[in-house]
Amino acid sequence: MSEQFIKSISIDWDMPELAGYLYEIEALKGVDDLRFTKPVTFFVGENGSGKSTLLEAIAISCGFNPEGGTKNYGFSTYDSHSNLCDALTVGKSTRRPRWGYYYRAESFYNVATKEMDYADGDHPSERYHERSHGESFMGVVLKNLSPNSLYIFDEPEAALSPQRQLSLLAEVYDNAKAGSQFIIATHSPVLLGLPDADIWCFDDGKIHPCRYEETGSYAIPVIFINNREQLLNKLLDQ
Repeated sequence: MSEQFIKSISIDWDMPELAGYLYEIEALKGVDDLRFTKPVTFFVGENGSGKSTLLEAIAISCGFNPEGGTKNYGFSTYDSHSNLCDALTVGKSTRRPRWGYYYRAESFYNVATKEMDYADGDHPSERYHERSHGESFMGVVLKNLSPNSLYIFDEPEAALSPQRQLSLLAEVYDNAKAGSQFIIATHSPVLLGLPDADIWCFDDGKIHPCRYEETGSYAIPVIFINNREQLLNKLLDQ
């Protein structure tokens, strides 16, 4: 198996410039040597648990634009990223990715707009704004996914139907087998079902590995589907 492009990360918590709220993110405290040994690594956890904050810092440290896109994107609509990237050390292998993409669901609109600005005669626009959100994201996937590349995705399921999530799972699986590395923050029980992936949970204290069946993204839908009427009656006070 090829060595991963990103082998590990660590955080220098002694850096005085770190934003105060970062110290309040329980999962990130004490992160000193988080290792990436599989082609696909998932970040899971509740909203606000620190998944996107860490994912964003990794992406910026690897040369991606904070709002997303390829490494050729260099714009800023609103400077909202934390300075965690300044305290982050990324352990890289001697392998170099031939391509890469950082997808950030909340700012994809901005990336799609900038893609039109960057277009020219030799590189015509894909005109993502003329497609549905899901179709435009799958267009990005089909255009940018390739072997021996690095991909950082933040909640890609936000744009996708369950069927399209299955399509994305297959694309990720094929490209991971061909030497690409994926780090993905997700709530999708479909994507999390990808075989032989590492799952890092950001709930209940320090970041820790967990099994697919232990994730809330799996357990809660199963409980709901199997006990829908009872749960609805309790939730809705019927």
